[in-house]
Amino acid sequence: MRRAMWGLGVAAMTAVLLLAGSAGFIAQAQPNQSSATEVKIDNFSFGPATITVAAGTTVTWTNRDDIPHTVVSDGTFKSKAMDTDEKFSYTFAKPGTYSYFCSIHPKMTGKVVVQ
Repeated sequence: MRRAMWGLGVAAMTAVLLLAGSAGFIAQAQPNQSSATEVKIDNFSFGPATITVAAGTTVTWTNRDDIPHTVVSDGTFKSKAMDTDEKFSYTFAKPGTYSYFCSIHPKMTGKVVVQ
């Protein structure tokens, strides 16, 4: 009986280790891809400044500053001036690199890389 229980314990532990190992492998398979779909606007900057997402992902920008900001990518998308805590979202359907800026403060820039 003890030997059977010990054998089951070893089998269960082996299964757990195999699952944990394969989960770690999957997580490392795409090191450049960010799970972040939110960009915060704070202290005259976009954070993170660059994110990488899969095609079809919706990215949301939230203004945490106490002054208005916009999010503009020439010819692709343009938000209205957002006050504190207002949000703007855009769904990236096609792969590519999308540079954007604040039209009120053009030195504020960011980038979305869509794979």
